[in-house]
Amino acid sequence: MKFRALGAVAVAATLAFTVAACGDDEPTTSGGGGGGEATQEATKAKVGVILPDAASSARWETADRKFLGEAFEAAGVESDIQNANGDKAKFATIADQMLNAGANVLLIVNLDSPSAAAVIAKAKQQGVPVIDYDRLTLGGGAQYYVSFDNVAVGTAIGSGLVKCMQDAGKTSGPVALLNGSPTDNNATLFKQGYEKEITGAGYTVADDQSVPDWDNTKAGTIFEQMFTKAKGDFVGVAAANDGLGGAVAAVLKREGASEDIPTTGQDATDEGLQRVLLGTQCVTVYKAIKKEADAAAQLAIALAKGDTAGADALATGSVEDTETKQQVKSVLLEPQQITKENVKDVVADGFTTADKICTSEALQKACEENGVSG
Repeated sequence: MKFRALGAVAVAATLAFTVAACGDDEPTTSGGGGGGEATQEATKAKVGVILPDAASSARWETADRKFLGEAFEAAGVESDIQNANGDKAKFATIADQMLNAGANVLLIVNLDSPSAAAVIAKAKQQGVPVIDYDRLTLGGGAQYYVSFDNVAVGTAIGSGLVKCMQDAGKTSGPVALLNGSPTDNNATLFKQGYEKEITGAGYTVADDQSVPDWDNTKAGTIFEQMFTKAKGDFVGVAAANDGLGGAVAAVLKREGASEDIPTTGQDATDEGLQRVLLGTQCVTVYKAIKKEADAAAQLAIALAKGDTAGADALATGSVEDTETKQQVKSVLLEPQQITKENVKDVVADGFTTADKICTSEALQKACEENGVSG
């Protein structure tokens, strides 16, 4: 983890330099030094972004779209940001439209690896580089990957759950795993992290289910079946994100066990943070999406302007595509574990506001007790 942390510092420093460099190159706002060549590059630069859906996590529309758009606008680079809304056929259609409209970089969040791999292959045929954003497309061959260290995300989920169970005096016993979509490589990496933490601490896995398409409604049904089958005999539940954690919390509330069985999540959504403050979810994981979006945008900007060397300088890490066994040039960021004591860090970072979280008398009290303000 020390190596990755040092890498993140280096990436941050390089990003700061790149932002300045992009500002100097932007011909429409700078009166000198740009020249005809810079103007030609900026004119050609156009980035197409495909987000996956709006249902699995609120982040895609409330955070990623906003931060990516702002970064492209600040650099004077044209962008087209669209959402496939969970539809693989629509995903492919959007990609075709973007390529036909002159996008010279695609930045995509896949719905699954096979459908995204087809898009990447078509882009490559047209000489258009592709950046996998947040999710690696296995077997796809994208030139770059920008995400968080997703095993570390899972480790933060697992270690947080272990602490909650131990604090409750439950030092052993069965734990249920409610994993993300089986078609999402990130879900595999999350599980790798939290399962290792849980079993390494001496707990057993009572049940282990994945939720198709990260669908929160399906998650509620699946977990209710898990709960019924086990007769509620869990000492904890590892839910892979806040949406799934909310589904678990709803079942536990109906069963009168919401404060007896700690559960987890990730993404630091407003609902997840509220449950953490109220004690009905023991931990979430904050991934500073602005940092992820900025890193991806600067990489895309460099590629759109034909600066492959600049892009390579940003992508200082690498991950293995487990299907092709090839290393993919990557920017990997570090996640932050969030408990009630440091919910205030998420607010201080500008990711959300106290007004959005402290919305009831009980939450206002919890916010005051834990320093959430502003």
